[in-house]
Amino acid sequence: MDYVNLGTTGTKVSRLCLGMMTYGSKQWRAWVLEEEESRPYLRRAWEAGINFYDTADMYSRGVSEEILGRGLKELAIPRDRVVIATKLCQPMGDDPNHRGLSRKHIVHSIDDSLRRLQTDYVDLYQIHRLDPTTPIEETLIALNDLVRAGKVLYLGASSMPAWQFARMLYKADQLGLTRFATMQNHYNLIYREEEREMNPLCVAEGVGLIPYSPLARGFVAGNRRDKDFGETSRAKTDDLAQRFYYQPSDFAVVDCITAIAQQRGVSNAQVALAWVLQQPGVSAPIIGASKPHHLDDALAALSVKLDDAELHSLKEVYQPHPAQSL
Repeated sequence: MDYVNLGTTGTKVSRLCLGMMTYGSKQWRAWVLEEEESRPYLRRAWEAGINFYDTADMYSRGVSEEILGRGLKELAIPRDRVVIATKLCQPMGDDPNHRGLSRKHIVHSIDDSLRRLQTDYVDLYQIHRLDPTTPIEETLIALNDLVRAGKVLYLGASSMPAWQFARMLYKADQLGLTRFATMQNHYNLIYREEEREMNPLCVAEGVGLIPYSPLARGFVAGNRRDKDFGETSRAKTDDLAQRFYYQPSDFAVVDCITAIAQQRGVSNAQVALAWVLQQPGVSAPIIGASKPHHLDDALAALSVKLDDAELHSLKEVYQPHPAQSL
């Protein structure tokens, strides 16, 4: 396993980050793996050298955080050897203060996440989305207070328009507050709109990219269909993928991925993930794994280096998408 700096921070993270959204409660999403099913994936990831784990309070309404906390304890992994990332903002209840980025919700959310994760600090605390109902100064000051209190080491953000993120970076600098170290954005071979503004902004500002859905929620595998979406439970029920990916040119990109994969004798997933890993500013893509071969493919992708001709062919067939945020 290779390790890189998380953005321009001094913390070293594995080149892959294990996404924990897949592990939690089937009551939240039908395709989610329950705790007992998730344990082999946590163990395999750790044994392979993955030290970076990403979750969120809203994943299975807190159960994902609990599974990660218990899993790391069961593996007897020293706290200083893992990098734990979690997120806040999305609704965690019916009360109007159980969502958003107000000081009140931030203070309660971090304590709830720390309890579920069984730790006294998180390495990376991320705003899951921007909260338009709260002044950004209030959000930034509250997050900065968590850093000063030692409950959070670094701050991160997730999907939003680049102009909004630029404004938050500017305001943090203006007020002398902790800057965002990372951006977790939606970026893959099927959806490359982040290359227009967000990715260049992050590269210029020294913000590390930790993209989610690097395999386009499984679309790059080549088993999706435009008529009925595919065979798997997730393919048939994933309304976000159905909304974002199924335009005709997306299938052309998959055909190109397939051609390269067949020529190299590797899987589509390896080619698609290798492409993300080779993009400027990317620290560690966030991978999901619900079948053993998902982790095997991700790990194998670390050894795949696409040449200039392959990179060009993959980009050539892409057609722009409407700007979207998962």
